[in-house]
Parts: sequence; structure tokens; C-alpha cells
Amino acid sequence: MAAERKFIFLGTGTSVGVPMLGCDCDTCRSSSPKNHRYRSSVLLQLPRGNVLIDTGPEMRLQLLRERIGLVHAVLYTHYHADHTMGLDDLRLFPRYLGESLPAYCTHEVEEVIRRTFPYAFQPELAHLPPGSIPRLVFRRIDGRPFEVLDEKVTPIPLVHARFDVMGFRIDNVAYCTDVNEIPDGSWPLLEGLDVLVLDCLRPKPHPAHFCLQESLAVVARVRPKQTYLTHLGHEMHYERMNHTLPKGVEMAYDGLQFTF
Repeated sequence: MAAERKFIFLGTGTSVGVPMLGCDCDTCRSSSPKNHRYRSSVLLQLPRGNVLIDTGPEMRLQLLRERIGLVHAVLYTHYHADHTMGLDDLRLFPRYLGESLPAYCTHEVEEVIRRTFPYAFQPELAHLPPGSIPRLVFRRIDGRPFEVLDEKVTPIPLVHARFDVMGFRIDNVAYCTDVNEIPDGSWPLLEGLDVLVLDCLRPKPHPAHFCLQESLAVVARVRPKQTYLTHLGHEMHYERMNHTLPKGVEMAYDGLQFTF
């Protein structure tokens, strides 16, 4: 029997988070923890270690909340700030591991990370004590399946307005955030899913994200056993909307977990 794996939603919010600064709507004023959303990120607890997908601005708080003390590898979906700007807080993990932390991403994402965090890659700073700067070793994603901690990961090319994004599939679970179009070649990669985690920003259309109707159309085509909607904006009030969704479709929330 295969060892149990756990999928943890670290954050399920859009790029500005929820509550949103300066907003007085019902969702932003809600006392329900299911309406309090850090920027979108997930953690996979696998038999060989913990894999983080994206390093959002609240990464440290997310990992502390879930009592995650060690990350063994990081996957990046794309280079936008709400998915990368917690990178500096990776600095402790190489000290614990005794080696650089593997970061799996496209060439484009690597270039942006190197420009955004130049101090992490300057040879003259290599003498600093472990834990002083993030020490990463990049592993290139080129569209082909690859292995992380002995698990096969299949990248799923997605379109996010004019930006390229990678979704990821491990076994029969797929994580597809920040998407408003699924290319023809990516649909077969979504067949036979037990769980689909899918972008759903708001009820009305948006130029860079699936809206609710578009997300449900994807679900109807892919027909996963279970779907969780993520990257949720403040228009998506949990208690008001979750019960209206079709059977097998739910809004995710920060801290939600499932095994696979």
C-alpha cells in the first residue's frame, strides 16, 4: 500500500489577500476564519519530505500556523509577487538540510528570482553563515514530467492573461492556480483526476483569472471526483456561496487539508 500523502492549503486568497486593504464589504469585515485568506500557496507532505508550491508574502506565518518546521523542495507556478515574495524566509531550510534547497521552476521564473533577490546569488556572500541568505539550487522545468523527493510531478502549462503559468499534477491531484485559459495540449493532463484545485477569483469575469462560471465549466469538462476552488477574492464569501456550489465542488480555505 502506498504511503499516505497530505495536501495542505497554506493560503487561498488573491494577490491582495482577504480582508483587502481599504475595503468594508461583508467578506472583509467577516469574523469567519474561512473568509480570512493569505496569498495562495500549498504544501505537500510526502513520504520523503515536504514540498512547497510558491513562496507568498505570508509564507513564514503560513508554515508556523501549520507547524511545518522544514521544507525539502520548492515548486514555482510563476514569478508574480504574490507567489514569490516570501522567498527570503527559505533561508533557514538549507541550514537544517545541510545543503542548498532545490527550487523547481522555468527559466523565466529563475531569471526574475535572480533579479529580485540578487544578494542570494552573489559569490562574494557565499562565506556568510548558513541561514544568512537563501541558498537555492535551481532545477529547470521544461514541460516534461520530473521527480521531486521520488514523486513524479507533471507540469501543466496554463495561460494567465499574457503570462505563462505552470500547474502541477502529482498522482491524481492537480493544482491549477492563476489561470484564465487552458491550452489544448493541457486538457489531457487533467484526465482521471481524483482532486482538482482550480483558480476561481470571483463571480464576474476577469481578464486574467477564471470566474465562477468558467471554473465550473472546467469542472464539467474534466469531471474530477472533487474540486476545490482557490485564489479567491473578497467577492467570494464562504458562508454565503459555498453551499450553492454543485456537488463535489467546494471553496477551499486556509488550513484545509486532504490526504491522497
